[in-house]
Amino acid sequence: MINPFILCMFVSVSIASVSQILLKKSAMKTYANVVREYVNPYVIGGYGLLFASMLLTIFAYSGMEYKNGPVLESFGNVLVLALGCIFLKERLTIRKLLGVGCIMAGMAVFYM
Repeated sequence: MINPFILCMFVSVSIASVSQILLKKSAMKTYANVVREYVNPYVIGGYGLLFASMLLTIFAYSGMEYKNGPVLESFGNVLVLALGCIFLKERLTIRKLLGVGCIMAGMAVFYM
């Protein structure tokens, strides 16, 4: 059975990845003034999700081994790449695929 704290960490990483996409979407727009750059739904939502992710991460670390945390957090890089391709129409390059492959290989080696 899957440890519920590890599942909580995966949820936390997923939420953090979505928040990064929201913040990047906000950065791609131009705004009428400086205040609107920082006070808009994308930025407020992105930082709100980051805060929720932080709380979930703290909770997850309370019930799992600390050595698993950084490995599970690295999954966020893979998820951000996928979400960027889907929602921001970013190009998937060989370099990005090699980077994701290295990350996933490192995760696999760690858990062997």
